[in-house]
Amino acid sequence: MPETSSDQQEHKLTDIRDDSVRQPHAVLDLPSRRWKALKIERLLDLSSRSQPIRILEVGTGSGGIAHYFGKHPQLRCEVDAVDVHDNRLVTDGFRYTQVHDTSLPFADGTFDVVLTNHVIEHVGNAEAQHHHLVEIHRVMKCDGVGYLAVPNRWMVTEPHFKLKFLSWWPRALRTSYLRLMRKGNLYDCEPLQMRQLERMLDAANFSYRNICIEAWRTTLDIEKANTFAARVLQKVPDTLLMSVRRIIPTLIYRFERR
Repeated sequence: MPETSSDQQEHKLTDIRDDSVRQPHAVLDLPSRRWKALKIERLLDLSSRSQPIRILEVGTGSGGIAHYFGKHPQLRCEVDAVDVHDNRLVTDGFRYTQVHDTSLPFADGTFDVVLTNHVIEHVGNAEAQHHHLVEIHRVMKCDGVGYLAVPNRWMVTEPHFKLKFLSWWPRALRTSYLRLMRKGNLYDCEPLQMRQLERMLDAANFSYRNICIEAWRTTLDIEKANTFAARVLQKVPDTLLMSVRRIIPTLIYRFERR
């Protein structure tokens, strides 16, 4: 989901190395949020869980995903959502809490399901990212389940600034490259590599499973069913697709407390 100059401020989401303010990168396209929520519902098999389901969405952005679950016609969900910027386009169906850092204002073991969808790359450095995961572990029930998605550092086109190879550069050179290409003034994201993220999940005491192949198939089934791409992907064996997991643009994990 801070990048700061002092230990006291280490987990401030709104600070970065040069004391500028981190910019919101929320996706404000509600139809796409509904598709994403449906994908999460299927990947976590939420229909099989006992109800009501207590759900927390960290970094709610437009509010579209929280709204989807809060107003779900079959699932009975009690939804909380937090963010450091209030960019909500919908506000009903869930409780919203403004936060200022990676700390979560909820009691231990509160939630059955925790969603962190394209959040961890915005919270700051490795210590802040670790704290983000530790807080999720704390508020999740012992039998809870989580969904995490983050851009892969080795994606060709960086999704926030639409610039090829931006995240391939060493961290110290990314802002200079961004300015040189006239795509922005500050690169304030920290995309992750697959093994790097898995080490973080281990350190936060989670068991986890990479579900990017399942997510890929589910996305096509939801958004592009019966298209040529969907039909081709259905014929490609998982073993072949697994070999390219390291370079798939989005890393997606299902995780649980150990």
